[in-house]
Amino acid sequence: MKRYLEAQVRRDLGRKMVFVGGPRQVGKTTLARSILGKSAAGLLNWDVPAQRDAILRQTFPRSRLWVFDEIHKYRKWRNYLKGVFDARAPGQRILVTGSARLDYYRFGGDSLQGRYHYLRLHPLSAGELGMASAKDLAGLLALGGFPEPFLGGSEKEARRWANEYRSRLVRDDLVSLEQVQDLGSMELLMTRLPELVGSPLSINSVAEQIQISYKTVRKWLAILERLYAIFVVLPYGSPKVKAVKKARKHYHFDWSLVPDSAARFENLVASHLLKWVHFRADAEGHRTELRYFRDIEGREVDFVVAENGVPMLLVECKSSDREISPSLRYLKQRFPAAQAWQVSASGRRDYVSREGIRVAPALDLLATLV
Repeated sequence: MKRYLEAQVRRDLGRKMVFVGGPRQVGKTTLARSILGKSAAGLLNWDVPAQRDAILRQTFPRSRLWVFDEIHKYRKWRNYLKGVFDARAPGQRILVTGSARLDYYRFGGDSLQGRYHYLRLHPLSAGELGMASAKDLAGLLALGGFPEPFLGGSEKEARRWANEYRSRLVRDDLVSLEQVQDLGSMELLMTRLPELVGSPLSINSVAEQIQISYKTVRKWLAILERLYAIFVVLPYGSPKVKAVKKARKHYHFDWSLVPDSAARFENLVASHLLKWVHFRADAEGHRTELRYFRDIEGREVDFVVAENGVPMLLVECKSSDREISPSLRYLKQRFPAAQAWQVSASGRRDYVSREGIRVAPALDLLATLV
């Protein structure tokens, strides 16, 4: 299937190098092959010994497009790509893909500033798949948005895939990019985190349960962010509201890992919103960010999408039809220009309140996103 970033990648390749980052097995190599066309001669994967040798020797295939896959595992990759880009023949295009934050793994050397566009590829979503029914969304909720388990259509195989995926993430990507000695405890942390989705994350509590230090847990969480295993949502603050400032929430790119059904649904909505926020930032240049709201009096709204620091979208998640959240009413009153939605996983009610809050099944919102 044609992925939502393909047209943007093709446009950007005519101007600069294009970096595509995202979780492992989200479809980056498939996207690259689609752009390469029938011949995959231009694909150079750092993880394949023969192709790694070709990269180091700079013996490149005869192709108008070179795709460097996982080259960020080479410590001098940024200087290397700078030299290749600056010496390339007219019309030669370069695409770089990697299962980590390519804007982070620099390892010193000259900056590539001004020579590339960075795009983040996300799992499949309701909008990208053109979903039109609650049954379709329920399938996405159960199977996750990664192409292999979703297209496979089996919940059993999706669970097997998720367990293997988590192990490969630790044993392959983490080992090649980060210095983590206690891999067993890291895997234990990854097993524990899905149970904590939807609530402010207490690092102290997690550290006590796993019996490692606060500093180590905080460091490992940052590593998991860099490897696109999790993403963190910060609280939204404004002079109009007395918001908390430090409590963070976290979610998983593979929401099928989350055992609690309500938390999994919230994770799915978070992933859809983040995908939209990243697309607006990467492809359209908007200064958009995903936050959540919680104030010192305990009022909480699941998600706030802000542009240039001003809320433009407020979203509250419910598992079924319920009355409108008082916290959402409160926040809508303070930011009346923002769209406000209360979405449900299984509810059928669809109306707009007198404050302008849309209450609807989740698909009505999610299908409008990228």
